[in-house]
Amino acid sequence: MGASDFSRLPHIGESVRRKEDYRFLTGAGQYTDDITLAAQSYAVFVRSPHAHAKINSINTDAAKAAPGVLAVFTGADVAADKINGLPCGWLITSTDGQPMKEPTHPILAQGKVRHVGDQVAMVVALTQQQARDAAELVEVDYDVLPAVVNVADAAAGAVPGAVVHDEAPDNRCFQWAIGDKAAVDAAFAGAAHVTRLDLVNNRLIPNAMEPRAAIGAYSRASDEYTLYVANQNPHVERLLLTAFVMGLPEHKVRVIAPDVGGGFGSKIYLYAEDVCVTWAAKKLNRSVKWVAERSESFVSDAHGRDHVSHAEMAMDKDGKFLALRVHTHANLGAYLSTFSTVVPTILYATLLAGQYGTPQIFAQVDGWFTHTVPVDAYRGAGRPEATYLIERLVSRCAWEMGLSQDEIRKRNFITQFPYQTPVALQYDTGDFHACMNKAQELADVAGFEARKAASAAKGLLRGIGYSSYIEACGLAPSNIAGALGARAGLFEAGEVRVHPTGSVTVFTGSHSHGQGHETTFAQVVAARLGIPVENVDIVHGDTGRVPFGMGTYGSRSLSVGGSAIMKALDKIEAKAKKIAAHLLEASDADIDFQGGEFIVRGTDKKIPFAQVALTAYVPHNYPLDKLEPGLNETAFYDPTNFTFPAGTYICEVEVDPATGATRVDRFTAVDDFGVIINPMIVEGQVHGGLVQGIGQALLENCVYDRETGQLLTGSYMDYAMPRADDFPNFQLGHVCTPCTHNPLGSKGCGEAGAIGSPPAVINAVLDALRPLGVKDFDMPASPHRVWQAIQNAKA
Repeated sequence: MGASDFSRLPHIGESVRRKEDYRFLTGAGQYTDDITLAAQSYAVFVRSPHAHAKINSINTDAAKAAPGVLAVFTGADVAADKINGLPCGWLITSTDGQPMKEPTHPILAQGKVRHVGDQVAMVVALTQQQARDAAELVEVDYDVLPAVVNVADAAAGAVPGAVVHDEAPDNRCFQWAIGDKAAVDAAFAGAAHVTRLDLVNNRLIPNAMEPRAAIGAYSRASDEYTLYVANQNPHVERLLLTAFVMGLPEHKVRVIAPDVGGGFGSKIYLYAEDVCVTWAAKKLNRSVKWVAERSESFVSDAHGRDHVSHAEMAMDKDGKFLALRVHTHANLGAYLSTFSTVVPTILYATLLAGQYGTPQIFAQVDGWFTHTVPVDAYRGAGRPEATYLIERLVSRCAWEMGLSQDEIRKRNFITQFPYQTPVALQYDTGDFHACMNKAQELADVAGFEARKAASAAKGLLRGIGYSSYIEACGLAPSNIAGALGARAGLFEAGEVRVHPTGSVTVFTGSHSHGQGHETTFAQVVAARLGIPVENVDIVHGDTGRVPFGMGTYGSRSLSVGGSAIMKALDKIEAKAKKIAAHLLEASDADIDFQGGEFIVRGTDKKIPFAQVALTAYVPHNYPLDKLEPGLNETAFYDPTNFTFPAGTYICEVEVDPATGATRVDRFTAVDDFGVIINPMIVEGQVHGGLVQGIGQALLENCVYDRETGQLLTGSYMDYAMPRADDFPNFQLGHVCTPCTHNPLGSKGCGEAGAIGSPPAVINAVLDALRPLGVKDFDMPASPHRVWQAIQNAKA
């Protein structure tokens, strides 16, 4: 079945209400913290108050003697049990052919601490309060050392003695590049105009509604472990935990990720706390539970972004792009997180073509260790960083060339597909002009000047900003990813189990943490089989029940996970046709399946799907010589290419020049997600992404003290999270060019809003401030930063 045929089926394109919401809204959800196991104990971690220090000694005597304490573990105990450090899941090879520096990441610090929040000891007690009280009694003697937290300082070697790991004495993890440098240099030499831009993509702290949590359990009877964990990909968690860290047989470990209250990338990884509670469960022969406090999450959950870049665009006299040159310093933090190295390389630099037919591109990325929380994928994962750079640069090009922001984009849009970019990716389909045109129509760009005049009458500055993004979703074929350094496959699995009455249970390797899989996947199955949506249940998040899958991230759930389910449904339909043919006394080649019925082509002979299902399990009249009983099929899907959602976002802001306060007055987002299964869920995903992206542009900013390495934005008192009243009503629109290489025609929608919105906002603010002589400033556009930029322009 092709994507065009699939898109016309019932249930596809319908805004079916989410099946899972009743459970959540009535308090019947089950999150990790809701689980209480037999003989449950509680863990609390002692964390470093210093960014960089030598551990001289750890005195645990008082803590061990405290009421209710079962054990206190330190790095010495970890080393004695030969527990390995946390692995990095993607190997980057430097431009000199050497592998990246990959220092050990111990689950409890050994010898040194390397960032504020680094875990030094774990206290386990009968109650959480007892564990907290005892943790206060652990005495650690530190010898404080110099710390470097700013990536530019790390690159410049500006802090003597601030070496994060001995294996990387200059703090460089890797130097990586892509593109034809000689061709780019030649294009720049012949350019009529070159636009240059320096920018910072600010560090973000993820704040899912549910903090991370984990419960480790162990059964002596079966020698089996169970880990309950708030995680986005339980099979990968199990693989890393068993094969790389604890050296356990994989079949002896079950990982269960129940309801998860948001992830945004921060719950993809194997964290030290997950290993610690699993390890301790056997040592204590009782379950061990840990739930992060919000302030603890600020210094223990992987952060996002944190790039410092220089970009240059070479153009001809008409503003046509000739070549792009980029150099980025990426802050990796104190340790390599699971996917940290791929974010600023493969997922970032390969998207620097954007929507534009730039003939030549060269990008170099240097990854640096610093004394900060590790940095990894956060909603968009490399794609927001690439889009911010290219879209900020393109608007700057427009202003310098005397062109409008839309005109320079239209002159350079790619129009022929498939399109091979100079940075490895090949876009299969798209219509960038259609997205731009629809966005301009919905945004009423024609009325902008009148609105600008109205703002001026109130003493306010109004600006308009454009962003035309493209992202790569679904990740690449496993063999290509492996050649690029991936240490895992990138396929997905789906099992479709048809029950005797015709209802269906689907087991998917994808994981839902707010995306609505229990509804969307059910719509896909119901559409194919011609049954009610309510007759389909979706099971995920349990390595003991579902086939090996790769979880949810990178907007891959429907395009990869859904495609695996479609392949399993193909097998179901093929077998069901053989059963139906036997019952109808026809050849299976003459059987059509539509609307939930098997029909002998050219006749009125037909039987419903439920009858075939019952026959499969009650095989009294069944071709047993040709078919096994039952109707249960499993399939794996490995994508042949990324999918490429794209769109144009237009933002209008009002700025008060007296205070620097900026208000988003209008925001229009037009996206091409290919075939959309559930428009309501897609709109919710876009809304959420826009809030996070605009939040980065205007509010959010993780700040460390440059001298001490202390986290200055360690709570909501200092870290500004966006709220509903920070936003206008979003105007959304869609264009559809179906993906050409998956059976659903879908492209992915979960990250788009966070990718396309930051440059649209900042371009709008800069457009408003251009008459005052302001050319640039870095995110976030807080009132103080905007006001300071205005004052600097006056000086």
